[in-house]
Amino acid sequence: MKSGVTGGSGFIGSHVVDKLIDAGHEVKVFDIKKPHRDDVEYCECDILDLDLILKETKGLDYIFHLAAVSNVNHAYEDPIKAVRLNAEGSANFLEACRKNDVKRFLFASTVWVYAGAVTSEVTEDSPFYMPGAGHIYTSSKIAAEMFCNDYYQLYKTEYTILRYGIPYGPRARAGTIIPIFINRALENKPLTIFGDGSQYRNFIYVEDLAEGNIAALKDEGKNQIYNLEGIRAISVKEVAETVQKLMGEGVKIEYKEARPGDYEGKHVSGNKAKRELGWEPKTDFEEGMKKYIDWFKGQQ
Repeated sequence: MKSGVTGGSGFIGSHVVDKLIDAGHEVKVFDIKKPHRDDVEYCECDILDLDLILKETKGLDYIFHLAAVSNVNHAYEDPIKAVRLNAEGSANFLEACRKNDVKRFLFASTVWVYAGAVTSEVTEDSPFYMPGAGHIYTSSKIAAEMFCNDYYQLYKTEYTILRYGIPYGPRARAGTIIPIFINRALENKPLTIFGDGSQYRNFIYVEDLAEGNIAALKDEGKNQIYNLEGIRAISVKEVAETVQKLMGEGVKIEYKEARPGDYEGKHVSGNKAKRELGWEPKTDFEEGMKKYIDWFKGQQ
């Protein structure tokens, strides 16, 4: 099998590449920077360049589409860029699947789409209250999910939508909360919490998340949506306190005013992925944080 991974040089994508190689796949990475390993094919790719995408995706069996504006602050600062890359970029690779007879399009969505859900406990079938989406990033991901469904209904292009929890672990982007906290702790700076810290995420260790992507290749995953969430809810306050516990009591925590459009968190069920794909996260938060902090220190 040969799989393409867009954003395959990035945080989550690089781990998906690792797991695909472990599973015996040939891999082709589509990204604007070179991949972290030399035993994969590489296409330097702008995901808005449809002609290049159509040419370079010929012969692929699967496409894992992870390339996106994934930093919500960047989406807030440049909404047009976020919409183009997250929505139009996704449509370009769906079109490549259609024209090049790719077996399936596996799309990296997010649990942020549940910001517009009307209940606090959600499954893949929970309806959205669209005015509650609350963020350009969220809406761009919802739009791309709709494109997946449209391409299947109109052209029978098969898909799997994976709604990621908030990942952490080796190779994480510097702009996300956990690496920010670790870096500030190493620099003897206070950890800043926006709001009261009660916002929560089911943080998921990145290797667990990557394994969920591979599990989604099963036949049961065709034309389905799965939540790939962490084991339990972790508040932002607990994240800061865990960093403080693992890195020393000298680490200080400070509170500032809440940010607009921040995702407060939902209780997201992962039962469907466990039942149909045989996948569930394995790494406890504190265990994963110990591994990540050790790796982080080794990079300094």
